Amino acid sequence: MDRKTVESLFQRATNLKCLVVGDLMLDEYLWGKTDRISPEAPVQVVDILREDLRLGGAGNVANNLLALGCQVTVASVIGEDENGWALLKSFSRQGVDTTPIFQEPGRRTGRKTRVIASNQQIVRIDRESREPLSGQLEQQLVTWLQEHITGFDVLLVSDYLKGVLTPAVLTAITATATERKIPVLVDPKGTDYRKYRGATCLTPNRKEAEAASGIPIRDQESLNRAAETLMSQLELDNLLITRSEEGMSLFCGNGETVHIPTVAREVFDVTGAGDTVLALLACGLAGGLPLAEAARLANVAAGIAVAKLGTSTVTPAEIIAAVSLEHRDSDSKIKNREVLAEIIAGERAKGKQVVFTNGCFDLLHAGHVKYLQAARRLGDLLILGLNSDASVRRLKGPKRPLIDEEERGHLMAALDCIDYVCLFEEDTPLELITALRPQILVKGGDYTPEGVVGKAVVESYGGRVELIPFVDGKSTTNIIEKVLERYTNEQ
Repeated sequence: MDRKTVESLFQRATNLKCLVVGDLMLDEYLWGKTDRISPEAPVQVVDILREDLRLGGAGNVANNLLALGCQVTVASVIGEDENGWALLKSFSRQGVDTTPIFQEPGRRTGRKTRVIASNQQIVRIDRESREPLSGQLEQQLVTWLQEHITGFDVLLVSDYLKGVLTPAVLTAITATATERKIPVLVDPKGTDYRKYRGATCLTPNRKEAEAASGIPIRDQESLNRAAETLMSQLELDNLLITRSEEGMSLFCGNGETVHIPTVAREVFDVTGAGDTVLALLACGLAGGLPLAEAARLANVAAGIAVAKLGTSTVTPAEIIAAVSLEHRDSDSKIKNREVLAEIIAGERAKGKQVVFTNGCFDLLHAGHVKYLQAARRLGDLLILGLNSDASVRRLKGPKRPLIDEEERGHLMAALDCIDYVCLFEEDTPLELITALRPQILVKGGDYTPEGVVGKAVVESYGGRVELIPFVDGKSTTNIIEKVLERYTNEQ
């Protein structure tokens, strides 16, 4: 998986319409410290220092999708109680469509309270309803699903066995989605997976796969047998088994098996990691990635999620950064405009001085390198705006560039003095400068300050223009003329 593919996916994610169906709950975290034992009983006394209330269950799946930029609708049943209203209010603040969240009098909206001291969970307190939906609420949910599923790109089923995902509800989801050719991804629970028959892919963890298949997973052979049993019994197209420190294994109906190793990270909390996997798998699949690539992306995201404490989301920037680390070469420095603007905004917020220059850089030579090294010394980061091939042709003529934009980009990004490269299609870098807002704008000494494109933009927010002289006699034109002269004379 490469960085460009991931960046393009997250650009498309804003147009993806995702429906999350499942059990909703609130996750409450009480953070404190403990340094004494209660005189009333042999238990620790926790002094609470901070409280945090988050969306849990299917709500955490929705949160992960929102963090990726997707459009999200949530379908479920909750109680007419304080926790239920708090949950709806939280969704509303984030722009989630809650039309298909129905409230049932007498039902208890789930709330899990975790007490944490010294980065360790001391106790968890659950308050919830687990009984199946009433016939009336079940029919309301089923009717809504049958009438509205067509409007979504992907369906995510998050089952916590709290009663919302009855056999009737699950049948409505899989039957209607299959008929409309909409993928259905399921994070399952329990030991009887027959209710998920018809889903596009199930994502159990190793323990869940063992319980559902009846086969203890101890090695590769037993893993394969467990997967074969589940896929055969459920007539599954795909099965993704998450295996903690051993990564993930994707089993496909065509017989293909893909084992994805985990990325080594310090693990603080696995709470909600399955929700992250489900969200990234759905985003990738709906966004046009092959399922195996979507699974690799989910694996990267899960590695980030477990390094955080409590139910957490993972951002596109974090995922892109993690993917870039897998390719420690020039590729990791080449960014598109939107992603780079976000990165640069973060660097400016840290007090970094951002330097920008631009050019065609066709046939890289020592004059270019010395100019760029001098530009880099003016600040903390050097951003290079690189003219695309079409832009170069308009500026230099139909025979240029000699080196295409992809090669030029990698050559420039390979220089230590350059932190990021961004291609631009326009004749001038004005739009790129406006988007990135560098503090220092650099051009060659053959320019006058008044002739530098972007000068007014940079100076409008307190930035400045710097002119750096080129090395005499060093130019792409001179190199081309020398080559033509020598090889023409030889003939």
